Amino acid sequence: MEIFNTLLLVGLVLLLVLVLRWRRNASGVRLPPGPFALPLVGNLPWMNKHKPFQSFMKWSREYGPVLTVYMGPQRAVVLVGYDTVKEALVDQADDFTGRFQIPFGQRILKGYGLAISNGECWKQLRRFTLTTLRDFGMGRKRMEAWIQEESKHLLNSMSENKAAPFDPMVFLSRAVSNVICALVFGQRFSYDNHHFRDLLQIISDVLRRGSTPSGQLYNIFPRLMEMLPGGHQTTFKNMERLRSFVMERIEEHKENLNPEDPRDFIDCFLIRLNQEKDNSNTEFHYDNLVATCFNLFLAGTETTSTTIRYALMLLIKYPHIQEHMQKEIDTVIGQERSPLMEDRKSLPFTDAVLHEVQRYIDLVPLNVPHYATHNISFRGYTIPKDTVIFPMLHSVLRDENRWQKPWSFNPEHFLDKNGNFKKDPAFLPFSAGKRSCVGESLARMEIFLFMVSLLQHFTFTCPGGPESIDASPAVSSFAKLPRRYELIATPR
Repeated sequence: MEIFNTLLLVGLVLLLVLVLRWRRNASGVRLPPGPFALPLVGNLPWMNKHKPFQSFMKWSREYGPVLTVYMGPQRAVVLVGYDTVKEALVDQADDFTGRFQIPFGQRILKGYGLAISNGECWKQLRRFTLTTLRDFGMGRKRMEAWIQEESKHLLNSMSENKAAPFDPMVFLSRAVSNVICALVFGQRFSYDNHHFRDLLQIISDVLRRGSTPSGQLYNIFPRLMEMLPGGHQTTFKNMERLRSFVMERIEEHKENLNPEDPRDFIDCFLIRLNQEKDNSNTEFHYDNLVATCFNLFLAGTETTSTTIRYALMLLIKYPHIQEHMQKEIDTVIGQERSPLMEDRKSLPFTDAVLHEVQRYIDLVPLNVPHYATHNISFRGYTIPKDTVIFPMLHSVLRDENRWQKPWSFNPEHFLDKNGNFKKDPAFLPFSAGKRSCVGESLARMEIFLFMVSLLQHFTFTCPGGPESIDASPAVSSFAKLPRRYELIATPR
């Protein structure tokens, strides 16, 4: 018995030493405070697996706006509140430009592409992508015309339902995806194209799986999950279908490329690739082309279509807001002319509602994780190299010090006392700083033009009435995705 007690004591001492060494990470480093964590599993036993952002908010009330947590064995620092997030992403932008190579994305893209690259590779790809997309009309009149044309296809497809209930997800995904397809691939796809519809379903399934607790397990324990069967293995197979689709489009472009007349993003990249083919250090190579097209296709399809799907849900839930928007649109534009971006300044209430939709739905509450590529000094603490960083957008979009009613859907957040639209610096659904969303101007344009077009031509209701709408997300471990619902689009 005495030997057993001695061994037990020694074991406990060794465990304590292991925990202390695991938590310190570096001699003399002052980490941000945080809750007690266990080796290997970290803070997972006490974390809300379905809504991890809620656990981070709870812990921040005890440990402050800069705190350390452990996602399994991976150390992470969480930044909470508008002031903290802005200070990091804007005021110390150079320190916080690193992007965590999420294991899920790394498994598919091997570290290539705009989304998860770092250093000189990321700088060159971001500069090239922004310049090229702007050259092809992103945020300009040319893109406005494309969206107007796609809106007509969307309106016609909805009209075919003849006021019968339908799930809007497929309709919206096809329309939004065709806009990014025009930019990247130089073509739109028919709504009847079954291969295109299958690919859109894969994109939806990928984001939904990644936003569940089981989906996030791969990012926490990638080596273990790689050896196990499950839905993640099916997801990887489906993602290969998306890669193949992108690679097929690239091969088609190679066959009829005209360097004097580039048609889209792929053409421009191929021209640059050929120009730098003798440069062994170039970032303009085939793997980065495939991965960046993959990034644009995936992100440009799902996030904006999900936002519009949420917007219609909220307008069904609050019909008086929908009616107010329609009256304003009828007065300014009427029901015949296609909306223009310049109309936005004359539609303050409509603009306020669309901003409030994006604030309220809080689409990516944790933000896409950043990464410390070097030791970072921040607010008296050291964030060690190789730390994952979560500048929480949820804490900004629901900051009680910034918003009058942060937990309510309230368009007045973006209206002054005279009913004019007012900006708020805490409106950061696209994040901020050097890693903000590269497609922000395109997404803003799509949301405005598609929504105004829809409200010009339809009134939206649902079979069960406003009370039947549950606006809480179906999943929210990564992205907050809306519940499936059916709506009725009644022609006006």
